[in-house]
Amino acid sequence: MTENKPTTIQSAQLNPRFFSILPDGKLTSHKTIEKALENTREQGYVWFDYCEPTLKQLEPLILHFGIHPLSIEDSLSEDQLPKLDLYPTYSFMIFNFYENTQEGLFTHELDIMLGAKFVISITHKNQFGLPLLAGIERSIEREIDKVALGPSFLSHQLIDTAVDRKFYTIDKIESKLDQDENKILTESTTFNLATLLESRRDLLTIRKSLFYEREVVSKLIRQDSPFIAEKSLIFYRDIYDHISKYYEISETARDQVTSLMEIHLSMTNNRMAKTSNRTNAIMRRLTLITTIFMPLSLIAGIGGMSEFTMMVGHENVNLGYLLLFVVMILIALANYFLLKRMEKNLTLDE
Repeated sequence: MTENKPTTIQSAQLNPRFFSILPDGKLTSHKTIEKALENTREQGYVWFDYCEPTLKQLEPLILHFGIHPLSIEDSLSEDQLPKLDLYPTYSFMIFNFYENTQEGLFTHELDIMLGAKFVISITHKNQFGLPLLAGIERSIEREIDKVALGPSFLSHQLIDTAVDRKFYTIDKIESKLDQDENKILTESTTFNLATLLESRRDLLTIRKSLFYEREVVSKLIRQDSPFIAEKSLIFYRDIYDHISKYYEISETARDQVTSLMEIHLSMTNNRMAKTSNRTNAIMRRLTLITTIFMPLSLIAGIGGMSEFTMMVGHENVNLGYLLLFVVMILIALANYFLLKRMEKNLTLDE
């Protein structure tokens, strides 16, 4: 890279960047669109890179390349699903970058306009205020021999960068699910189920994005876009394989979330069942004690009255009370063994 090299990466990448790429493998930076176009008048093509552009910055594209206003409108928003729009002079495609933040997973757009002699890329900033394609020109310089073959090869390089970065996001979610699984098995009483719900929400976002991206790449492989060179198809097939693999991983992770939620619910139900069983055992013991002492209380109440003394006579009081205690002990033992046998039979029936 020569001509007008920026003093800092951040200052350069926050402004539109205009490059020309020649067949001899030379990547040159220019100050204006006109200079870049002039440098590729006879051969080569241009690459314009924007980060959070304004409408005023994108309007010249309508004049120079015939970009449809709808494509400009879609590029200025970040609520579009991945798609491929075909126009007479270019193809407009949208892919996604993923970004993990404290608030959850965010998706950012990578908008690409691919023509016969131009590539236009439009992205946004991440949570740290840096462009999502920061440093991409160095990757392109390493692959300049391939990129110099035509715009579809540069387009592949940009899409491949976005797709490869998806792995880190998906891998992070998988690692989080493994940690959640360990917590459920070891600390289920304190585990917060909301973390699983967050993972499921993120996986649904990823799955939806990958589904549409796979459709876009499938159309590119079928050469629905006339600007995809025959020799570049093998590279787009590689992207398709990566997206398909990530889609399957996201499906597996989503099933894992469902399984973990079922395991957590099952363990919670088991704890509740154990608590209920302990409560039932305590109630059975209390019932046993109450049942044993009910007849004893009746006899003690009668024996404690003066009528009992009158019944046995004053001279037989000591012997009478002794016999009364013996009878009470025999009744208590009889009740105890009878209730234990009944409880055993009920347990066998269950």
